[in-house]
Amino acid sequence: MQNKGIVIVLAVLMTLASIFYLSFSVATSYYDSEAAKIKDPIAQQDYKDSVKYLGVYSYQRCLETQIGLGLDLKGGMNVILEISVPDVVETLADHKTDAAFVKSMEQAKKEEETSQSDFISLFIKYYHQNAPGHRLAEIFATQQLKGQVSTQSSDKEVEQALRAQVQSAIDNSYNVVRNRIDKFGVVQPNIQKLEGQEGRIMVEMPGVREPERVRKLLQGSANLEFWETYNSEEVTPYLRQLDQLVANGGESAKQDTAAAEKKDDAAEKAEIAKKAAPAKLTVAKDKGGAAKAAAKSESAQLEQAKKTNPLLAVLQLAPQGSLSVVGYANVRDTAEVNKIIYSAAAKQVLPSDVKLLWGAKPADGLSVKNVYELYALKITQSNGHAPLEGDVITDAKDEFDQTYGRPSVSMSMNSDGARRWAELTKANVGKAIAIVLDGVVYSAPRVNGEISGGNSQITGNFTIEDTKDLANTLKSGRMPAPARIVQEDVVGPTLGAQSIQQGLISFVVAFILLMLYMVLMYDFIPGMMANFALLVNLFFTLGILTSFQAALTMPGIAGIVLTLGMAVDANVLIYERTKEELRKGKGLRDAIHAGYGNAFSAIFDSNLTSIITGVILFVFGTGPVRGFATTLIIGICCSFFTAVYLTRLIYENRLAKDKWLNQNFTTRLSRNFLQNNNVGFMNMYKKTFTITGVLVAVFIVSFFVRGLSKSIDFTGGRNYTVKLEKAVEPEDVTAALQASFPNSSVSSLALGTDHKTIRISTNYKIESNSPTVDDEVEEILFKALSEAGMVTQKSVEAFKNPDVRAGGSIISSAKVGPSVAKDITYGAIISVIFALIAIFLYILLRFRNIAFSLGSTFALAIDTIVVLGFYSLLWNVVPFSLEIDQTFIGAILTVIGYSINDKVVVFDRIRENLNLYKKRDFFTIFNNSLNETLARTVNTSLTTLLVLLCIFILGGDSIRSFAFAMIIGVIFGTLSSIFVAAPIAYMTLSKRDKGERGDKPLTEVAE
Repeated sequence: MQNKGIVIVLAVLMTLASIFYLSFSVATSYYDSEAAKIKDPIAQQDYKDSVKYLGVYSYQRCLETQIGLGLDLKGGMNVILEISVPDVVETLADHKTDAAFVKSMEQAKKEEETSQSDFISLFIKYYHQNAPGHRLAEIFATQQLKGQVSTQSSDKEVEQALRAQVQSAIDNSYNVVRNRIDKFGVVQPNIQKLEGQEGRIMVEMPGVREPERVRKLLQGSANLEFWETYNSEEVTPYLRQLDQLVANGGESAKQDTAAAEKKDDAAEKAEIAKKAAPAKLTVAKDKGGAAKAAAKSESAQLEQAKKTNPLLAVLQLAPQGSLSVVGYANVRDTAEVNKIIYSAAAKQVLPSDVKLLWGAKPADGLSVKNVYELYALKITQSNGHAPLEGDVITDAKDEFDQTYGRPSVSMSMNSDGARRWAELTKANVGKAIAIVLDGVVYSAPRVNGEISGGNSQITGNFTIEDTKDLANTLKSGRMPAPARIVQEDVVGPTLGAQSIQQGLISFVVAFILLMLYMVLMYDFIPGMMANFALLVNLFFTLGILTSFQAALTMPGIAGIVLTLGMAVDANVLIYERTKEELRKGKGLRDAIHAGYGNAFSAIFDSNLTSIITGVILFVFGTGPVRGFATTLIIGICCSFFTAVYLTRLIYENRLAKDKWLNQNFTTRLSRNFLQNNNVGFMNMYKKTFTITGVLVAVFIVSFFVRGLSKSIDFTGGRNYTVKLEKAVEPEDVTAALQASFPNSSVSSLALGTDHKTIRISTNYKIESNSPTVDDEVEEILFKALSEAGMVTQKSVEAFKNPDVRAGGSIISSAKVGPSVAKDITYGAIISVIFALIAIFLYILLRFRNIAFSLGSTFALAIDTIVVLGFYSLLWNVVPFSLEIDQTFIGAILTVIGYSINDKVVVFDRIRENLNLYKKRDFFTIFNNSLNETLARTVNTSLTTLLVLLCIFILGGDSIRSFAFAMIIGVIFGTLSSIFVAAPIAYMTLSKRDKGERGDKPLTEVAE
């Protein structure tokens, strides 16, 4: 084998890289187990913050680098937000009431629901229809577009400005969403703008258990504000008075606080360090008895202090000169502080124009961690709003202060903002201006003088990351347009754990069966070599997935398992070709050399066609389908390397040392398996074409009569998977719910055979933009099921908790808005058509003969119709879901990719024989080629079916429909290679060559 050195180097590098990336999962698991031994949660976090894996990587970096689990394995929430482009356009038009504008907006909104055109194109089209002779500049020459659109601007210039502003709104919304999620504290969130889908942002949040809170968080309109502030000495007397009022049970406190107000600054700073550093932080690391006793004593003292000073025992007042910071509290005490400062007693004591807010992150410069600052803001507007809000910011950049060379943020405002900012800074020289986002203070810089022109710089104790985040915050501010959830999936953690178990079981069983099959068919050493290639393939696949920081999902596990089945195909091809060479009398060394060489083109072509469909899946798919496509592509590439190069390297090494010389790649079971075949496959074309035509006709009739069971991916709606204690019939569930969801469709489906897990679907108010509709639907669902005696939970909160199964609960839910359903439908159709065209062109390029392209493409179309037909005939007949969803489309494309493998191998042998036997007629070459490849065809189909049956039986409900489609696809894909693709290619080839090779028509040789 040539280039052995390259193969060895590449194998070593991939091994080292895989070990490196997979080690992060091991390290994270170890650190988690060590942290779990620490009882105090703050001390746990301190331990994790101190981690330096390999002396470099922090715990957070380990979390980000390890192979993550998708929502279906870990539980959590997946949301697609859609930024309302019509609202952006209305804002840019300054909410014009012009009749033509209003009518055009309504028409564009209506058509957008069914059209693939974007909203701006539709609006412009209708505006030209409704206002002939008028230009867009008449509508959009507004303050919001000042400097971009004037009354003299052309329609093209206005359109460009509108698109730029919409894109800016989407980008800013993305920053707002990321800021909110980071604040929410989700580990390893995945937030990305969806390419090709204007205004959509996908947010994946593993481990989230509060979907209602997340919905409100994501759909609310964030507000960036600039507030005047009080100095600390102006507010601390009131906090002392509040402390005494609460301590006295609500009676007025008339104690003299003058002496306390004159406390020395140095003494107060010492007390900050003392009180803001609870004893638990130091005791947590000491496991001795004395430390425990000290901790107990400290805890008792703290409880006693809270009785005397309920507020000041947990809030350390700031010293004089602290500007707007009035106090410090440990993160664990902020909730207790909030109860007091936002209580009815606080309203009696604190001035009505004082607003207390916490900082966005722990304070810097203190001797302890996790201490937050409390700021005092001054309310100066009669409506209670901030004097200046974020809508005046036009730009913000992170840069370095030229004077001191430290990170800073520069910001620019529009003319109105510049004027008000100058007034605000002039009135607050020497004081702080607080910058607030989402109710927390991000910065409160001192004002050194009036700032005119709207350009200013914010400096402080910032890192480069801080200034980048703050610049993004200033630019993003409030959501530039309303956002609504158009697609949502919620998976309970218990269901995720069950999916992990099912995925692992199906994987282990499939792997063991594959290993046994290869040993039984090809003897121990060849079989174990193939199994070794599978193990290395799995190792490399997981390593590469981890390096990409991809999340492993249930479809992803199915992709890995299926890759193993397809990886066996390469080994089978090589071994079958090697056996042929051995039967010709060649020695083992020459036979193996020829076997690898002869099988290469078929392996290369079949792998590349599978990658083509994988790429199409990745481009057109979303969520789970993309996860499946990613693992499929990586697995195919790894299997090609391990089967074609790595195993050959080992064989040649052993043979060079005169080892393994007695191998014949057969066992007693397989020695005569499908050898010396002479089946007249090509004679059966009339019968097979007739059977195929009848099947296609039956399926087409079924499409019109029964149709397909479309999921909410294609119709829009909500799915709720409900786990009940007692078995019920789906029809009874539907009957119980229909009256509660008027003017809406409701359906129920049993998942599994025990009838305890029911999936309920409805399109009730699916077009509503209100963030409260989801809660409304869940409450209606709970009430209806309770009245029917199907649910015994006492509250809707318990019913929505996936961890509380007793009494019935929602264990997962999904939502797809009508606009998303429209795009999914369009994408599904395009992806299947595109896959067929791509494969047609590739086969034409590789074989340089349209006969093979026509035969393979026609057979693939038949395969697709057959799979769809079975789903049409059997839905509501078999005891599992046969809904057409995104995962099913992934299965169809995978069937196409797998089926073309068979056809490529058969056509590759036909091409080879055509070149070898120049005088032999086409009919004989085609028939002989089919017989010669029959053993390979049967072996690869059986190994893949073994894997798919494991997924189907053991993989769980979430993947069963996918496996069923693949099983049908493998069976009929194999048959179509022999009985459809080959005869069509033969007839096309014979017609083009006009009998030059002595062929007879099929009808004359059919005997």
